[in-house]
Amino acid sequence: MGPNTCSARKPAGSGREQPELKQTPLELLETVGCVPPRLRQRPGPSPQPRSRSRSRSRHGGRSRRLGRKPTPSPSERRARPLAQPLPASKPESERSLQSSHGLEPKLSLALGQRTQSLGASHSQSRSARGPSGPPVSWSRSRSWLENQPSERPHCHTDCLEAPLSRAFGKLGWVVGSHPWIFLLAPIALTAILGTGLIYLPKDKEENLEEQYTPIGSPAKAERRSVQGHFTANDSYHFSISRKSTEVNFACILAVSNTTSVLEQEILEEISKLDAAIQDLYVTKENGTQTRYDQVCAKNEDFCVPSNPLLAVWERNKNLNLGNVTFPIFNPTGQPIYLAGTIGGTFLGKRMGKNQLLVRAKAMRLLYFLKTEDGEVNEHSKMWLIHFLNQFSNIEKSLALKKIQVVYFTSLSRQLEFQATSMTVIPLFHLAYLLIILFAIISCYRCDCVHNKMWTAAFGVISAALAVVSGFGLMLYMGVPFVIIVANSPFLILGVGVDDMFIMISAWQKTSLMDNIKQCLSSVYSKVAVSITITTITNVLAFYTGIMTSFRSIQYFCIYTGTTLLFCYFYNITCFGAFLALDGKRERVCLHWLKKPETPDQKCSSLKRSCCLPCDSLPEEEETDVHPMNVFFRDYFGPFLTSTESKFFVVLLYILYIISSIYGCFQVQEGLDLRNLASDDSYITPYFNVEEEYFSDYGPRVMVIVTETLNYWDEGVRPKLEICLSDLENSDYVDKSLTEFWLREYVQYTEKSQQDVNDKDTFMNNLPNFLTHFPLFMYGINISSSHEIISSRGFIQTVGVSSSINKKTMLSQLRSKAEKCEIPLMVYNQAFIYFDQDTAILENTVRNVIVASTAMFIVSLLLIPHPLCSLWVTFAIASVIVGVTGFMAFWNVNLDSISMINLVICIGFSFDFSAHISYAFVSSSKPSVNQKSIEALYLLGYPVLQSALSTVIGVCVLSAAKAYIFRTFFKIMFLVMVFGAAHGLIFIPVFLTFF
Repeated sequence: MGPNTCSARKPAGSGREQPELKQTPLELLETVGCVPPRLRQRPGPSPQPRSRSRSRSRHGGRSRRLGRKPTPSPSERRARPLAQPLPASKPESERSLQSSHGLEPKLSLALGQRTQSLGASHSQSRSARGPSGPPVSWSRSRSWLENQPSERPHCHTDCLEAPLSRAFGKLGWVVGSHPWIFLLAPIALTAILGTGLIYLPKDKEENLEEQYTPIGSPAKAERRSVQGHFTANDSYHFSISRKSTEVNFACILAVSNTTSVLEQEILEEISKLDAAIQDLYVTKENGTQTRYDQVCAKNEDFCVPSNPLLAVWERNKNLNLGNVTFPIFNPTGQPIYLAGTIGGTFLGKRMGKNQLLVRAKAMRLLYFLKTEDGEVNEHSKMWLIHFLNQFSNIEKSLALKKIQVVYFTSLSRQLEFQATSMTVIPLFHLAYLLIILFAIISCYRCDCVHNKMWTAAFGVISAALAVVSGFGLMLYMGVPFVIIVANSPFLILGVGVDDMFIMISAWQKTSLMDNIKQCLSSVYSKVAVSITITTITNVLAFYTGIMTSFRSIQYFCIYTGTTLLFCYFYNITCFGAFLALDGKRERVCLHWLKKPETPDQKCSSLKRSCCLPCDSLPEEEETDVHPMNVFFRDYFGPFLTSTESKFFVVLLYILYIISSIYGCFQVQEGLDLRNLASDDSYITPYFNVEEEYFSDYGPRVMVIVTETLNYWDEGVRPKLEICLSDLENSDYVDKSLTEFWLREYVQYTEKSQQDVNDKDTFMNNLPNFLTHFPLFMYGINISSSHEIISSRGFIQTVGVSSSINKKTMLSQLRSKAEKCEIPLMVYNQAFIYFDQDTAILENTVRNVIVASTAMFIVSLLLIPHPLCSLWVTFAIASVIVGVTGFMAFWNVNLDSISMINLVICIGFSFDFSAHISYAFVSSSKPSVNQKSIEALYLLGYPVLQSALSTVIGVCVLSAAKAYIFRTFFKIMFLVMVFGAAHGLIFIPVFLTFF
């Protein structure tokens, strides 16, 4: 080459001669990167600028050792020839996807990385290297993107991507070099960690209050205050409204088959049932018996009556049932409280503060037991378990004809909730089988060389190993295993195989002429960003759930997030090693197929059966193109980007978002207690009957004066009265049923004609007053210095059957108490569960915001394109709104169970949208429609595979008998459908508008 010419080196593996370019003006020199003759090396095999000769020599030497030519400089890449014309026979959609070299681009599933995959590029690069040449370099997977002329500059930052790809390439080389080590080591680790499964709880009771109520809820602090100020005595003066904690009890709801239970025949049957229950006794192993009267809660040495009206009737069976008043009945001068004990009431004319009870459909029988710690409590629980075991026999022996009965105990929620976990064990095996079948079908090929069905099956096994390892490690670390964690394996089986599909897809783009280490290094380099970003986003979504105030959700997120990390680790070690071993099988199989049996016969009949259609033996130069990729390129993509389809997609999205927003305002909050058990549980009809007949009256709420107060001060009592009246005026309080010792005491003192405003008189008359009204004894806390340091009254709530009403009532009462001049506090043991309703929405919003922010940061770091990050954020918000809205249409409440899934959907929404949107913005195609088609061609099928595998993994839960597991399926189904719809339909269309 003369001194007036400039040589642009031919790129490695291009297979084409580069034209010599005559020396031109300065602009052309700058374009092709030539230098003046005085700086040019003397003619030789590799003319290079002198200033870089040493570094290029070293680099070239290293490249030759690795079996490739030196990496061309940017100026040399610009000197390459322009694109060749496409054949006229190509369809338009295929021509639009050809690269500027006449090659079909393949975007590796790692975001922003492209490789040569089809046609001449593979054969050319292989011919340059030789069929048995040394391995490619770590950065070869980026060569296609770097060698392409671009119509516009691309916003591409590889500060994290490039080092990650290089590191994974090196890891792939090591795994390919020693596959058996990387296959057996994770299996051995699983065997070690799997021994932690021996710590799975078997007979241990799960504390529902601790796991499913908010940590640090106001009600728990209120309970501690009540317990510090007031005491109770279950053996002498039992009062359920004065208990600060739940007590042991058994409950029977008797529903009349006629119009009313207030009939002699009906009460006779109820009385027989009551007697049979009280005759129950438990025989211990040592032969001693525990009778009901030994464990029952007592009032003045007698068991508390199961129903006050029934007790009055049993003492006087001639009682005129037509004169019963409600809610307070005063037959013998001693008023009895009927609210909550008689249900389905129809009231007549008013009689003072009460009304005549015309008829009632149901009666509640409550058997309260002692709840003190220690042996007494254990005896009570033994009697309750015996009650549960014998109730059906008692019902049959009595042959009840006039009434229908349902039953419940304080242990029922716990026992039934634990029983639900056993119902999903058979479903786990079914889910495992379905995932294996799906993986085999997805990866099946018609020739025995490219067939990856066994590799796919091992990928599912790898996910199962991750479950065993993750759960074993968590159990070793003492993380409690709660029942909702049983959902986790189904989700992990579906999600864990996603990376397996990506790695198999990348392997199928390698050449059979390359050795195993080269192929696996290339695969790892291509998939590095993709599997890393999906793992990071999913794990972040779960670990965000640790911030919630529900322990059950925290434990679920810890188990699932940690297990997903094991999935990631096993995919890049154990599964990668199996992929390498299967690659050796490919080469052995191909060699066997190509070895002729006779000079005139290429394949025997046995060999022909391995290749369909017959004689279609795979070539070393071929790469595998899945038919679904072709479908997205030639059919779905062009159809979706047509004008008519875009118009329809926009209308569909408008309908979707309007329906979703409407549904968001219809979602019910709170966890229905009946949903803690399976559908065929005995507690389900109990809650149904209670909701139908006993929903008018809610809990009886304590109103507590929390500090020392001068009750005798005539200036203080009116202030306290104003506060109490304010609470009574709430929409959820029946003021006629308020009970406050101070009101009674003032009347008692005034009847005695004593000065209630005098401190000494006030304090000295209290003992006599408490003698006449002993229940008030446990409502006044008098110190040793004769100071009333705290006291309490009671108000009756009404109309709080729904979760919304419970939350509103609790908020109203607490707000009114805080505004009072007197330091007041309201409390009932049920408030601990009501606090769940108030905390769910707050926790959900906080977790969604934090997780979305984390996803946005990850998108900026790993896919650093502002437009892409905005579309990812849009997709996350849209999917969350859609899932929340359609929850209402599918009868799913916003509770601690569904809150988990809403956080999960953030990670999945990110995965679907990030892949497609970044493929779009990274495309070099001249038109937006071609960009969208290319993005669908490259990533449409992996997105579809990911959605389908997850749906299949959790679909078996739709057959579960428990609400908890069905809810998990419903929301995950919505997440997958809406996430895939955004990734495959909405975003590809919307991107063409901008």
